[in-house]
Amino acid sequence: MLATLSEQEVVRREKLKELEALGIDPYPAPLFEITHTAKQIKEEFTEEKQEEFKSVSFAGRIMSVRDMGKANFAVLQDSTGRIQVYIKRDDICPGEDKTMFNTVWKKLIDIGDIIGVKGYVFITKTGETSIHVEQFQILTKSLRPLPVVKEKDGEVFDAVTDLEFKYRQRYADLIVNPGVRETFIKITKMKNAIREFLNERGALEVDTPVLQSIPGGAIARPFATHHNALDIPLYMRIANELYLKRLIVGGFDWVYEFSRNFRNEGMDRTHNPEFTILEFYTAYKDYIWMMETTEEMLEKTAIATNGTSTSNVAGMEIDFKAPYKRISIYDAIKEHTGFDIGSMDEDGLRDVCKQLQIETTPSMGKGKLIDEIFGGKCEKHYIQPTFIIDYPIEMSPLTKKHREKAGLVERFELIINGKEIANAYSELNDPIDQRERFEDQVKLMERGDDEAMFIDYDFLRALEYGMPPTAGIGFGIERLAMLLTGNVSIQDVLLFPQMRPEKTND
Repeated sequence: MLATLSEQEVVRREKLKELEALGIDPYPAPLFEITHTAKQIKEEFTEEKQEEFKSVSFAGRIMSVRDMGKANFAVLQDSTGRIQVYIKRDDICPGEDKTMFNTVWKKLIDIGDIIGVKGYVFITKTGETSIHVEQFQILTKSLRPLPVVKEKDGEVFDAVTDLEFKYRQRYADLIVNPGVRETFIKITKMKNAIREFLNERGALEVDTPVLQSIPGGAIARPFATHHNALDIPLYMRIANELYLKRLIVGGFDWVYEFSRNFRNEGMDRTHNPEFTILEFYTAYKDYIWMMETTEEMLEKTAIATNGTSTSNVAGMEIDFKAPYKRISIYDAIKEHTGFDIGSMDEDGLRDVCKQLQIETTPSMGKGKLIDEIFGGKCEKHYIQPTFIIDYPIEMSPLTKKHREKAGLVERFELIINGKEIANAYSELNDPIDQRERFEDQVKLMERGDDEAMFIDYDFLRALEYGMPPTAGIGFGIERLAMLLTGNVSIQDVLLFPQMRPEKTND
């Protein structure tokens, strides 16, 4: 028990016993045949179609009741929406025994209970499509009242806007807030649209390990665990990149995965330690092709999710229609800070950070310093989809060197609404160059950078067999979902966001 039972919870348990004393099972066998949903009835019923709706079977949760004596109106909610039902005493109790109405319905049924009803559809005098109930059955007795209001520190507020409630009790949030349910329906549409886009073009969906001996493929701090049977340390996946590239080595031309990743880092409105990344890798392509493919995929996905290429986020209209603006990271920094850092060494970058009042640490190398400058002073300015391209080599240990510009690599990040949504490369497939880049990461680790990459010797071995020229990309699925559903916090697009353990009163 998390707390002492409230008065309402005690009353509901007493009602449960009364139902059982009447011979009514408050949790009967699960089979209840449903012929229609709330959405079907509301969209399809007309007075001309009364014959088609003269016998309907519907189940849902009671959301409200309006008592009118010998007849009641109630609102039931199923997964598709809400519909009104009309319950008249003499219809459900045609004989002398009125127990089912006077006792069960009027006294032992509560808001939140799940019931099944059978009857016919009609339109009330006020024009509302409703079900005239001829029979009803209790399918689940609710022992906890649905949240309506909550008081804290003397302040009364709507419980469905209380973040502690919303994220910890998502199941209750989904019941009382239809808009939340719609958000997650849209996210499913979004994922389905992406899968359809990739599958139609011949991409193969795969699964790669979540537990890894080397936490590779990204610059991030991992979660560590231990495998008892093998007696070895393991890490929760921070990225699936290196495994997907192994599959390209193995002969697949295009692979993708919706990867559940784990990074032992901070939490805020755009970061959660457990999150989903879509990564895909395509042989014989480069980052230019990947930009064009990304534009096409996101435009189609936005339309499939919302019916339009635009989405509104906190009053800002975002348009996913291709093409997107492209600007180099050096030009972006110059535009928004006035500093041309293209030829600067580490000391010069530290001086720029000092002038821009950006905090640094001795463990930060050239790449991390540039990343801090861009993230702190530039990223927020890119609201409409923008490709930031041509990164310095120090920021991109897995990326192929630029074919024309010395010191740069063929990489882009897609920035939308001031946040990174995707990261992509022309992939590094030179095993000797890759080994040297990994070794540079080890030097950063020795300086105290706990996000630097480990050396993955098996991945190097795979590259030595030969990986064709390849383009790869990773999308932050929750961040994309925030944009397409109009939410500003990542917790609002995660069904069960990470939270501290709940305090108990034991």
